[in-house]
Amino acid sequence: MINIAITGKGGVGKTTIAGVISRLLAENGYKVLAVDADPDMNLGSVLGVDTSDVIPLSENRELIAERTGSTPGKSVGGVFKLNPKVDDIVDIYGIEGPGGVNLIVMGTVDKGGTGCMCPSDAFLRALLRHLIIGKDEAIVLDMEAGVEHLGRGTAKSVDTLIVVVEPGMKSIDTARRVKNLAKDIGITKIISVINKVRKKEESDLVEDKLAELEIPVLGTVPYDQGFVEADLAGKSPLDFTEDGEGIQAIKKIERKLVSDSK
Repeated sequence: MINIAITGKGGVGKTTIAGVISRLLAENGYKVLAVDADPDMNLGSVLGVDTSDVIPLSENRELIAERTGSTPGKSVGGVFKLNPKVDDIVDIYGIEGPGGVNLIVMGTVDKGGTGCMCPSDAFLRALLRHLIIGKDEAIVLDMEAGVEHLGRGTAKSVDTLIVVVEPGMKSIDTARRVKNLAKDIGITKIISVINKVRKKEESDLVEDKLAELEIPVLGTVPYDQGFVEADLAGKSPLDFTEDGEGIQAIKKIERKLVSDSK
């Protein structure tokens, strides 16, 4: 089984990595659940799924009110269920995409793992806790930068955290912060993917900086104009440029993930 969350500074290409890995895992026989927990909610487009009319679970007020007993937006301190029923959510709200990938558009949990919680937070945290998987199943969680919104109560829903890093110190600083936050909530396996590399000197420099942070590098993905063109065409990169260098590099990363999970 594979249970990973993918994060990184905005613009590093983490959603592209998450979507392509999800599709590749499905092609290799895994039952894949892709969870879009990024406020930008672009995972569907990378998977090849039209989510333009989909309401994120975090904004489904009727559902959250039904399951928690309290309407989102009410004053903090109201009474609501901290462990609402969520075991049927994937079956009801999952969207099947190309290759059999099942997509859940979750939206995001408010930041602050130890602070106050509203009904929406309680619902989404319960959903994350419920996403327990078995053999030949995989969960790929595309999340915003940082891990605060997971909170201590949902750390067990993630086995491995992948930080996508591009050449640049801001991206490396984000990796450092993510590592510290992840350890605070109990995620101990933190690895990285270096993306958008134009020349070897760039990847060598980033690898050295990540080695100082003790963050292993799972693989390197070159800058691929095909990814930009796929986005402009509104297509999944796998359906647009499957033979491109970027896709081939992500295939190697996916194979390593599968090998490490056995």
